Parts: sequence; structure tokens; C-alpha cells
Amino acid sequence: MATILERFSLAGRTALVTGGGQGIGQALAHGLAEAGADVAILDVNEETACAVAAEIAALGRRSLALRTDVTVRSEVEAAIEAILADWGRLDIGVNNAGIGGWADAEAMTEEDWDRVVAVNLRGVFLCAQAEGRAMLAQGYGKIINTASMSARIVNRPQNQVAYNASKAGVVQMTRMLAAEWGRYNINVNCISPSYVLSPMHASTPTVVRERIRQLTPLGHVERPEDLYGAVIFLASAASDYVTGHDLTVDGGHTLNAWLAPLDRVVPPRVSPAEETVQLKHDLDTLGFPYDADGFNPDVHPEIAEAFKAAFGTEEPEK
Repeated sequence: MATILERFSLAGRTALVTGGGQGIGQALAHGLAEAGADVAILDVNEETACAVAAEIAALGRRSLALRTDVTVRSEVEAAIEAILADWGRLDIGVNNAGIGGWADAEAMTEEDWDRVVAVNLRGVFLCAQAEGRAMLAQGYGKIINTASMSARIVNRPQNQVAYNASKAGVVQMTRMLAAEWGRYNINVNCISPSYVLSPMHASTPTVVRERIRQLTPLGHVERPEDLYGAVIFLASAASDYVTGHDLTVDGGHTLNAWLAPLDRVVPPRVSPAEETVQLKHDLDTLGFPYDADGFNPDVHPEIAEAFKAAFGTEEPEK
């Protein structure tokens, strides 16, 4: 019988990560590679995909950079075919590509709704379907979808009806695929993060980040690398009897509807400066400037404006 550390090893496994060129996807790709897997980076931005693929190769793993729009079936299928042609099999599929969408429900257009759902829900299905076909043929596979705490809570003040609905759909789709494909020894699970300091939240003001810290039992804003353990567990033999599960990784943020900031007894494990290391790396890769806190209101001005309106304050001058 394998030892516990051997069960967590991904040595000899092949994986792909969609949206792997930055943020959560980049971190998940690194985590898989550090655990021993070869990792293909699928991203609509070919430049960032190549940059992350080079980082994976520097870790001593094989890597591919594949420019892929997850909303286009032919591009998804071509990416899977390229992986199979180069590596012979696909063991782990991490379907992480996603986008946000901020609009008042009464004003949301069909185009706004369709754009978010196309990437966050249809794109995850198209990838899982193509991965599943390859895994059915080999009788083994681990599929991991990125959902969100927004699948089960309403994270105001951001008006995200399409985003929240799409992530709830990912959770239920994960359960359905797990039930359908378990007979082929394919595990299908999902991970639900909190507010993650990826480029999507580069425009979240520091005053809001402090509020998140105050309302999170573990006391710091989530970083992409805080998801390493979850993805390695779900990708490895350690989770062979886990399927259809939504693993929430949120520092306890969703445990309650907090009425007041939480008192701390000891400092959190992660300081505000440590929170932004990966964020700044991603912004450098994307070519965006930022201040000492990794803040740039122009990366996602809709987020900056939503929080500004809710908190009634300007971001302080640095």
C-alpha cells in the first residue's frame, strides 16, 4: 500500500489548467507542477500562457502553452488532442477559466448575461466534456472545476446575478458529472474560493481588503496560492473516494453573516504585504502598473466603482 505522501504525489501525471495564464489558474498550475505533474496551460491570452508554461518548465516539468477560447468547442477539442498527441494521456483537468460581470439586474442586457454564462458555465462544460471523453477511454481521471463561494452566498455590494448563477450552475453540474462518470473511475469535484487577490481584484480598494480581513476568521485576504492544497488533494490518489464535492476554501468567510468585525487574539498567518506577492507577479506579466498595495483602479474599473459607491470613500492617496 502507498504511503500517505505517495498518495498525494502527482509524479507521472499529466494535467491541464484553463485560464492558467494568471491569477488562480497560474497558482493551480504551479501547485500541480510542484506536486510532480506535467501541466498544459490553456488560456485565451497566448502570451501569458507561454509565460506560465515557461515557469512550469523551469520547475523541471513538461509544459504546453495552448491558446484556447473555452467557449469554442473546436478550440477546446483541439487543445485536448494536442495534449494527447504529445503526452499520450490526460489524467487531470482543472477547468478554471472564468470572468466576472457587474450590472444591475434590471439593466442587464442579454449580451451581458450570455458573455458571463458562456465562459463560466458553458466553457466549463465544454472542457469537462472533452476531458471526460479522453478519460473514459483510459478508465481514470480527475476533473476539478473552479466554482465560487458566490454559488451559495450573495456577495453584495457587487451586482453579479449572472456570475453567481453561473457558479451555482458549476456546482450542480459537477455533482451531475460525478454521478454519471464515477463508473469510469473519474472523480469530478469543484473548489469554491473567496475573494482572491488575482488581477480580477486588483481594483478592490485597500479599505475593502481591510473589511474582508476583519470579517474572515483567519484574518487575511485569500491569495491564489492558498488553493494549492485543495487542488493537489483533489487531483491526487488521496481523494480517490471523494467525488461530487464542493470544497470551500474561504478562510471561514462564509461561516456567518457577520454583524461586526471579528476580534483577533494572534496575528494572522499572512500579512497584508504577503497577500499581494502573487497579485503583483500577475500584474507584471500582464503589463499593468500598480501601487505598493498592488492596487490599480483601471484594471477592473467596474469593481473599483462598485466598492467606491458602497463604501462612500475614495481610495486614499499613496
